[in-house]
Parts: sequence; structure tokens; C-alpha cells
Amino acid sequence: MSPPHTLFEWLALLETRHPKAIDLGLDRVRAVKDRLGLQPACSVITVAGTNGKGSVCAYLEAMLSAAGYQVGCYTSPHLLRYNERVRIGRREASDADLVAAFDAVEQARGGTSLTYFEQGTLAAVWLFQRQDVDVMVLEVGLGGRLDAVNLWDADCAVVTAIDLDHQDYLGPDRESIGFEKAGIFRPGRPAVCGDPNPPRSLLDHAARLGTPLLRLGREIRHEQGGAHWRCQVGETAYAELPRPAMAGRHQFDNAAAAVAALDCLRARLPVGSAAMRQGLAEARQPGRFQQIGERPRRILDVAHNRQSARSLAENLRHLPDVGTVHAVFAMLGDKDIAAVVAELRDVIGHWHIAGLAVPRGADAETLGRVLQAAGLAYTQHADLAAAWRAACEAAGPADTIAAFGSFYTVAEIMSLPEDLR
Repeated sequence: MSPPHTLFEWLALLETRHPKAIDLGLDRVRAVKDRLGLQPACSVITVAGTNGKGSVCAYLEAMLSAAGYQVGCYTSPHLLRYNERVRIGRREASDADLVAAFDAVEQARGGTSLTYFEQGTLAAVWLFQRQDVDVMVLEVGLGGRLDAVNLWDADCAVVTAIDLDHQDYLGPDRESIGFEKAGIFRPGRPAVCGDPNPPRSLLDHAARLGTPLLRLGREIRHEQGGAHWRCQVGETAYAELPRPAMAGRHQFDNAAAAVAALDCLRARLPVGSAAMRQGLAEARQPGRFQQIGERPRRILDVAHNRQSARSLAENLRHLPDVGTVHAVFAMLGDKDIAAVVAELRDVIGHWHIAGLAVPRGADAETLGRVLQAAGLAYTQHADLAAAWRAACEAAGPADTIAAFGSFYTVAEIMSLPEDLR
């Protein structure tokens, strides 16, 4: 079979070629990495965690770019285009660049089977090395210890908020999951923990390795006041910082973790106060409590687990003049639907539900059973577009519509014609 010629063809092939969509382990992908000679000389910041990874990457990318560094940023999943995952100099990689990278990985792969994520990770780092970036910001796909991103030693490792998700792969509780996230730590190299209550397993692993660990609420503290906020990292104070560009109270924790990571690397990657402020003010990550319209207020959020649903509920409660909240809700079937509903039940007036037309998507009947058991009012729709239209028609000008439950949910709403959004 001839190799794919377009990005679309490449992605279609990679989605089905490996026998498992998720196949944790480093031996296969390390062998291909070594054949490619992928050992960039640049600095590396690796970001793991259950929630907040993408936001921390966005803050790091924006602040480092404002300081004049050429940044290679790799994140996942994407919303509308695969190209969103691979950015160089804050620009998405082109289709042609990604095809060239996939071709290079394919030539080095030989008989080694790689997952979609593994081949994508190698392709991203191949591009970063080819472009001679100054720093790579790498978001872990799943867990940390056995994730393909962990093939590169982090000069600073960041772990964001930790909660239950992907238990089939990472273990049944926060202690198991925390150990997997801590797998990105390296002996003697600094690490940042943006969870104010980290699992003991993470702390113990850092201590065993001799990893200098900065913790939110201890070595890292922040306080807000008016239009500005202040972040203290050890003995260093970063004052008069602009409020994070991304909305939501939890974004101060994410921004503080990013500031702390740059503080750890200030000797090799100095970032001045002006660049730090510019980056914090400019950083964007679509689908994170993103407001896309007014009267009624319309919000998109990728919240899909208990912790992120709790943050969404808190952010909705603190909105001025929130009115009645109309939910547009769809989730994957392997997520804890009941836990997400429980976190949001007190802030949502009516639920508009639909199934997700993807392989792991929960159907509307499943969502309805959870809502019915919780005693909540809902309307079932044929698809998400119909659910969104119904919520827009039901909401008054002073109300709020919140679409959430999955990256797929947000992506589908974003893909609607502009006059329907």
C-alpha cells in the first residue's frame, strides 16, 4: 500500500492501524525515537495532570514567546483541526509540515507498531528539532510515567490538579493516579505541583528521586485584588500581574503553576516581567470556560470529569447576573456521568441532552437515566445541534447557556454555522 499523501489520509490510517487506541509503554516508541535521533538540544517543560494541562501549556507558550523564544508546543486533544496540537512560534503546523513529519517517522518505524498518539508525538518533536526551537512545552497525553512525551527529560516538570479519570489505565484512586503523574519527575531537576492537596504518592516519589518540588499553597502562593494579582514563588514576588486571559477562578492556580515553572528555569530561560505580563494577558485555550456570545450569555467548556465539573459549577456561580442556566450536555460513555451531573445539579435549571456520534459516545438515553435518577429536568434531542438550538430558544436574554461534557461536545458546537452560535 502506498503511503498517505495528505494529512487527512495520514490521520485516517493512524486511527485504525495499531490494535489498541491506548497502549501505554515506552519501549516501542523509544526504539523509533532513537532511530530518528530525536534528542533536541533545547530546554524541555513537560506538563501532566488531570485538569488544567492545556491551560498551563498556553500560559507557558505565551510568556516564553513574548520573551522572544521560539517555542514548540505540543498539546492534545484538538478541537477542530489536528494542526492545533503542534505549534511553532505560536503558529499551527501546516498540513505539509505534518505530512513530512509523519513520513519521517514512518521511514524510521520499520516493523514497530505505534499508536496514533505515539506517532503524533514523534512527528511533533521531529518538527521541533528540525525548526531548532529554543524550548519544547510538551503536554502529557495520558498519565505520565508511560506516556510517549516522557521519553524526553523535563528540565522542569509540572503536574496540575489531580482527580479521578482514566482509571482503567492509571489506577482506581488519586494515589495510583498521582504516582503515574509523578513519573515525569527527574532526579535533581525542579518540579511544580499545581494541586494544593497532592496525593502522598506524588510527594513520596519526588522525595525518593531527589526532585526539588514547589507546591501550590506552600512554596507557591497567589492572591487576587481588583484588576491584578500577585504570585509568590519561594522568596521571589511577581506583583501587579494582569488577570489571566482565560476566565475562571481556577485559572489563577494554572497561571501560578506556569509562573513557578518559569521561575525554576530563570537561569537558562529568563523571562522579564513585561513578557510575563504580556503572556498572561494573551494566553488563550479554546473551550475553557469560553464565552462565545451574549444575551443570552453562551459558554463552552470541555469539563468532562468530576473535578472539572466542580470548577465549571463554581465559575457559573460567580458570574454576574447568571439568570437561569440551560445546559447542553453530551459525554463519552466511559466517563463518570453521574459524578459530573452531581457537581452541576444545583446550578443548572434545565438540561438539554443528546448523544455523541463517536465510537465511545454515550447515547441520550444513558444521559437521561442518570438525570432522571437525580430528579433533574431535561429534554432529550436527536443530536447536539438540535439541543443547542432548543437551549438558545428557551433561554431569555438574561440567562446563560453552558455546553459541556466532552471535547467532542465543544467541537461540535464550534462547528455549527455562525448564525446558529
